[in-house]
Amino acid sequence: MEYRKRKADKQLLENLDAFGAVVIEGPKGCGKTTTAEQVAASVIKLQDPDNYEAYKATAESRPSMLLKGDYPRLIDEWQDFPVVWDAVRNDVDKSGEVGQFILTSSKAFDPDKVKHSGSNRIEVMKMFTMSLYETGESNGKISFAELFANPSQNIDGIKSDTTVEGLIYAVCRGGWPATYKCRTDKARLKIAYNAFNSTCDRDISQFDGVKRKPEIAKAILRSYARNISSLVKKSTMIEDVKGMLGSMSEPTFDDYADVLHKLYVLDDIYGWCPAIRSASGMRSGPKREFVDPSIAIAALGLSPESFQYDLKTFGFFFENLCLRDLRAYTQGEDANISYYHDRNGLEADIVLHLKDGRYALIECKLGSSEIEDGAKHLIQLRNLIRESNKEEKQVPLREPDLLLVLTGGNLAYTREDGVKVIPLACLKW
Repeated sequence: MEYRKRKADKQLLENLDAFGAVVIEGPKGCGKTTTAEQVAASVIKLQDPDNYEAYKATAESRPSMLLKGDYPRLIDEWQDFPVVWDAVRNDVDKSGEVGQFILTSSKAFDPDKVKHSGSNRIEVMKMFTMSLYETGESNGKISFAELFANPSQNIDGIKSDTTVEGLIYAVCRGGWPATYKCRTDKARLKIAYNAFNSTCDRDISQFDGVKRKPEIAKAILRSYARNISSLVKKSTMIEDVKGMLGSMSEPTFDDYADVLHKLYVLDDIYGWCPAIRSASGMRSGPKREFVDPSIAIAALGLSPESFQYDLKTFGFFFENLCLRDLRAYTQGEDANISYYHDRNGLEADIVLHLKDGRYALIECKLGSSEIEDGAKHLIQLRNLIRESNKEEKQVPLREPDLLLVLTGGNLAYTREDGVKVIPLACLKW
């Protein structure tokens, strides 16, 4: 199968130019190993069942032996042998060279399991599932980077090649590279279901050796999926799970949800709280999101046909799709993603900050009938910032560089109020 280029390719090369070792973390099946193999000169796969016990014995006695090979050396799924981290850090210390090792892991790094943080030696980068541009559903005719560089550029008349029905299928299929090995469109839909089931049946217990019940993991993911892209409180989800299972304690819920986040299945975002004068309180709690909306689809047992007459519900999954793509597009750019919502209902679904201070306020609206409301919110929020700046005696808050409505429609244009309406399937970084 031909390798599909990823945004992570550039980030990996840049990190190898700066650090002795690079760790790629992300959800299982997102393509970490394949991406690393494009630049690796030698590879060792520590979860190879034919050699697992031998690797384990070597790690316990002489872990440095696992590092022998041409550079960059890929050490795949290193997390089962935490001593590998310290061996890599020690080897990098001795040589003083960059670009020696690439490590991959399907769970978040736990600093308590290693002796040294690896500061200035080992860089950890996150990788995500494939964006619409990487899967080919976005034609990439509008560049986010170019928009930030020139907010007034003319986008009028640029069209998407993907219909709403195509977006529905893309959400249900997900951005999993394994789908390109499948023979039919129907078969591709099974990959997300497999990811959901394997997470609940095996991964959640293999994470740290603590036995956890698949039915609890599945119920929690179903509750998250029912509340996707919303600010629902944890107490509400606990009650939801109780309704499915009969009982659920807060400590148990917290334990499962924490592991599901560390396995890169759940990926909440938090509120942006700018220093503006507002009579209404701003929300800062988590907005419930998945690393890929296809897992939420699988958790609820849905299919593309489920949304044939229910585009309103699909709108929540569409917002998660927008978030997934923005995460993929901005990896390696030191960007920060949040949301804005106050008690008066003023909101921006996504606030995208770049490291140089530029930022975009973004609303995600599936259909044309919702665009007016989305644009109205963005203008109101920008005006709130302007009014606050008039009263601010210290450093004023920067006004947003971009006001965007991402849509499932097929035509890009700039409104008279300056808000740019862009089909998600036209974007790339």
